[in-house]
Amino acid sequence: MASSRLDGAVALVTGASSGIGAAAARRLAALGARLFVAGRDAERLGAVARAVNGTALTCDLTEPGAATELAALVLETAGRVDVLVNNAGQGWAGALTAMDDADITRLITVNLTAPVSLTRAVLPGMLARGRGHLGFVGSIAGRLGVREEAVYSAAKAGLTVFADSLRQETAGTGIVVTELVPAVVDTAFFATRGRPYQRSSPQPVPPDRAADALLGAMLRGRHEAYLPRWMYLPVALRATLPRTYRRLAARFG
Repeated sequence: MASSRLDGAVALVTGASSGIGAAAARRLAALGARLFVAGRDAERLGAVARAVNGTALTCDLTEPGAATELAALVLETAGRVDVLVNNAGQGWAGALTAMDDADITRLITVNLTAPVSLTRAVLPGMLARGRGHLGFVGSIAGRLGVREEAVYSAAKAGLTVFADSLRQETAGTGIVVTELVPAVVDTAFFATRGRPYQRSSPQPVPPDRAADALLGAMLRGRHEAYLPRWMYLPVALRATLPRTYRRLAARFG
């Protein structure tokens, strides 16, 4: 974890009721930031807010327009956002034909539309001040694609390209755009997506480690952080030898 301080910086963390979001909120508070934590579970979110001396904002980012309302509330209360951690997300495991339109809309809204809307809302102030940190929790699924997670993978792929495009758009402005690309994090994600994690590798990592990887990369000005680091290898293989990658993926899953 980088040793940089964030004394007085205003930080907004989504999906902060538990997991990576809660861990990121604790790390940011330890670095001196003023925390606004958002999530759906009011009770757990309140506990996180009390632990970090922050403000709890209960909201459901799967709902259209919720991200815009959340950003407006934080900006009205604090006047600015210096650090945004777009962590809220949901998965869905199963055949595409088993999904209905509501499932698709919900996944794309929380995993892609909400981060885009939140970023758009806080970006003008960051540009005016000449500094800011934008963090995105992506997924290896968005780099490689995963069977029976087509919509989730597509949304996370969109998030990656959004972060890449935004990084180009804000180059030279003092704004850092960082994406965490985790494989498996030990959170409630797999329980809520409808299917437990059953692979033997890669092993799930603790949410604290994921939060450290993201915030450490953000404070060092890095563009991305893979977790574990070796997950970059299949991504590089897919980019350089796509036919070989697809043959291996078909064989090993």
